[in-house]
Amino acid sequence: MAALPPGIRLFVSLSRDQWYRALVLLLTFLFYCSFHLSRKPITIVKGELHRHCSEPDEVELHSYKEFVILPQGPLHSGQNASRCGWAPFDKNNYKQLLGALDYSFLCAYAIGMYLSGMIGERLPLRYFLSCGMLASGFFTALFGFGYFYNIHNLSYYIIIQVLNGLVQTTGWPSVVTCIGNWFGKGKRGLIMGVWNSHTSVGNILGSLIAGYWVSSCWGMSFLVPGMVISFMGIVCFLFLVEHPQDIKSEPSPAPQGRHVYKVQNKLLQITEPREEQELQDMLGPSPVYPTHHVIVLQKEIKVSGNGSGAISFLGALKIPGVVEFSMCLLFAKLVSYTFLFWLPLYITNVGHMDVRRAGDLSTLFDVGGIIGGIVAGVVSDKADKRATTCGFMLVCAAPTLYFFSSVSSMGAGFTVGMLLVCGALVNGPYALITTAVSADLGTHKSLKGNAHALSTVTAIIDGTGSVGAALGPLLAGLLSPYGWHNVFFMLMLSDALALLFLLRLIRKELCSHRPNVQEPTEYKEH
Repeated sequence: MAALPPGIRLFVSLSRDQWYRALVLLLTFLFYCSFHLSRKPITIVKGELHRHCSEPDEVELHSYKEFVILPQGPLHSGQNASRCGWAPFDKNNYKQLLGALDYSFLCAYAIGMYLSGMIGERLPLRYFLSCGMLASGFFTALFGFGYFYNIHNLSYYIIIQVLNGLVQTTGWPSVVTCIGNWFGKGKRGLIMGVWNSHTSVGNILGSLIAGYWVSSCWGMSFLVPGMVISFMGIVCFLFLVEHPQDIKSEPSPAPQGRHVYKVQNKLLQITEPREEQELQDMLGPSPVYPTHHVIVLQKEIKVSGNGSGAISFLGALKIPGVVEFSMCLLFAKLVSYTFLFWLPLYITNVGHMDVRRAGDLSTLFDVGGIIGGIVAGVVSDKADKRATTCGFMLVCAAPTLYFFSSVSSMGAGFTVGMLLVCGALVNGPYALITTAVSADLGTHKSLKGNAHALSTVTAIIDGTGSVGAALGPLLAGLLSPYGWHNVFFMLMLSDALALLFLLRLIRKELCSHRPNVQEPTEYKEH
């Protein structure tokens, strides 16, 4: 008899729970990949909304090729677009207008994130996430409709960005909570380092999709990603399992006593080992009991202090490490999102490339981000030092940014290598804090097993980071007219400030691993 193929042996060797974990990991990866896929088009389309012209009636004002364009006729019939782009972004203040688009989205995202975590705790995550994805797809497509319906009102685009920023906040707390529910802490850094590559994969796919349409029909650069995230919202509604308990609490076929049986199992799982034995002795061997006995047991467990209610905002802030990592993420995300929203335009201006090639080249930054996120997760698992791992990468990132700004104009070869290195060092700490660190803090021992706290803790950390994400592109838009070197100085200063907020935690980590020093660290559970 022939041996079973290796793939089939793997298939039959996995348990039911392992298959569910794999499904949740894959689905949440695809869901948040679609979120970033729908955010990326604006960064690619910027180069088309304002094109640097080479017409004889343009007047050059600055050394970095910013122009004032004299009045021109329509680029083609039916579309009110000048030779320098799409009104109102075809004027000499285009950087400020494009920065306003970024800021409106990111500011709404930052504000909404604080609310989203607390709302997500109190609603079924599957419904919450599905509705958010469908709404995000709708608003993304609306931005693209501005091309097809010849809309040139700045307020229209800003309102859409604000609404899209609000509904996109449903994504991150939901997917991190699902992953935290299904996966233990043993290899959380590695698992989430690999899983967090959805950010970079989404950025890459979004760049490629938007780049394909940008020169011919930039409205499709938004319409297609909008359809993708809407489709994934339907998939989420149909297949996402929020918590292992949702599977284990499904009713069995037996009509009598099945509800009591499952309620007993659920009670035993949330009780300490000594209490489990006491409950079993009290319940006796028979699986069927009057309903009022079960009600009494539920009441006893609730007063035992396991804390299953939703945590307050101030309560989450009191968790050791939440404030420090939140402030660190503010500056780390400022750097990452400045690259996310301005890198293609920077490559176009400094490298003198066309919009599509610059968009394709910018994906290398996200490739580096995938590598950096995985390396940060593995190293932090092995060393058991989350803050120290982030701090080391931040120390290396600042001089790397300066070197990148110096070689960007020397050709594509130098740019390719530096984009990979910068992507790894910039996105490594960002990825680690928003995934493994958030999950660690959301399941901190001080919460006493409160399963509802993870969503709020994740929202606080990522919401604070989103404040930096809103400031970074805004500052880049204000500083870039005075030279791109000013933008890079701002990014290096931000990395230094991010490191500053981690110094206390780094010191505690290093001290806690010396001999004769008591563990655990203040913000980590062992």
